[in-house]
Amino acid sequence: MKWAGGKTQLLPTLESFLPVELQSKKTVTYIEPFIGGGAMLFSVLQKYSNIKKAVICDINIHLIKAYVAVRNAPQELIGFLANIQCRYYALTKEEDRKDFYLNMRDKFNNGNLSDIEEAAYLIFLNRTCFNGLYRENSKGLFNVPFGRYSNPTICDDSLILSDSAVLQKVDIIHDDFSNTESFVDGYTLVYCDPPYRPLNATSNFNSYVKVAFNDDEQVRLKMFVDKLSANGCHVMLSNSDSRMGDENRDFFDELYREYIIERVFAKRCINANPKKRGALTELLIRNYKDCIG
Repeated sequence: MKWAGGKTQLLPTLESFLPVELQSKKTVTYIEPFIGGGAMLFSVLQKYSNIKKAVICDINIHLIKAYVAVRNAPQELIGFLANIQCRYYALTKEEDRKDFYLNMRDKFNNGNLSDIEEAAYLIFLNRTCFNGLYRENSKGLFNVPFGRYSNPTICDDSLILSDSAVLQKVDIIHDDFSNTESFVDGYTLVYCDPPYRPLNATSNFNSYVKVAFNDDEQVRLKMFVDKLSANGCHVMLSNSDSRMGDENRDFFDELYREYIIERVFAKRCINANPKKRGALTELLIRNYKDCIG
């Protein structure tokens, strides 16, 4: 899934800042309270066989249903996606493809789909909408316009099957991020990648669901990180660098002043203005000293 703030390009940097204990512990529990596109999850699960238990969570029910479908019913999901792809590719005019997209978006928003169908529709919309963006309006309806791609890969059967194999040892939870605390078990590593704090009013996008993740939520997340730290968890967290914004430039530096804060470069790929899809610094915040490096 392409997801705003996805971590694929930043993976080498993220992995270098993982705790060194991850390499030596015999049994590790890994938790991601905001799963998004899952780049970090799939990377660490394939590299560290000592992760015996993993938990992923998100407040976006459509996304969670997609992960469950990939894990539990990959062949059925592939069947739905292959059918959609065949019908889409048969349309040669852009206007016909746009009408097809809008019809699928309406059906997705209207509901009355099985969980597998809903997952297939979400993947189709993700691959064919503008910029691969997921956004909901105040009514909780997916409202991203059509994207103009020649022949997007809608059904990637080999990827779905490989992802399904990785997800077999993963608990998939639809819940608020704070409720993942109950899954802490032994040595636990928690990676938080929440909706980023907007740098200014014109970049105010954090509507992955109809309720925005505002500054009060950022503070609530920090309190959650405090509780995990007190419970002995190793925690790493990503967010935007408020010092690159217009207002309250020290927001995160003050909020996480007792933690270690690193500034790293990351390319932003989702922006309505292509000129702003460049390299910006963002924050990596952690509660441990020694990193893999």
